[in-house]
Amino acid sequence: MKTGIKLIAEERKKQIKKWGTTECHDIDFQEGQLLKAAMFALTEDEQYSQSDWVEFELKVERDHHEIDNLVKTGALIAAEIDRLQSIK
Repeated sequence: MKTGIKLIAEERKKQIKKWGTTECHDIDFQEGQLLKAAMFALTEDEQYSQSDWVEFELKVERDHHEIDNLVKTGALIAAEIDRLQSIK
């Protein structure tokens, strides 16, 4: 059984490959977009919807499995942590 941190790291690598994002790209998200994307991925709550992220929201693969949803959300939060650390 893989640990949560291992699952999140693997998911982050998949997100980078699938969406073509990089740390340099993520630096541009200075208005909480990554956290909002994480909240949307976890809850599908429209209050976290972002008009300029429609493509992302349409591609969010929701399988309604609690662990998978937490892993996807954790990976987006990790991206935000990396972004914040890179601008220090």
